[in-house]
Amino acid sequence: MGFVTLFLVLSFSLNTIENNWVEGFDQLNKAFDSRVRMGVMSILIVNSWVSYKELKQLLDLTDGNLASHINALEKLNYLEVKKQFIGKKPLTTYRITKIGKTSFEQHINGLEKLIQGSI
Repeated sequence: MGFVTLFLVLSFSLNTIENNWVEGFDQLNKAFDSRVRMGVMSILIVNSWVSYKELKQLLDLTDGNLASHINALEKLNYLEVKKQFIGKKPLTTYRITKIGKTSFEQHINGLEKLIQGSI
């Protein structure tokens, strides 16, 4: 392989890496910067309905910490809340919305591009 060919291959590779980085950063969503919100969305994307109690246990969080992150995601319409009573006990469950799923998948795709661009 000649010097010119090697230079062209390296230039193409660097441009591809740079494009992956730019695309990756463009797909990141500030709503998922927090590990708690990433955890909530990761759980909800693979389960239909999850209770508050289950989220709290799985993520090992305090009530206040989980509630504030849930509220932030709810304001963005990334999750749906269902409140009901089972007998006399309240049960709050959550599921991801279509917009939440799309936004989270774009964020994950952006992270993957960043990782691929750094390899």
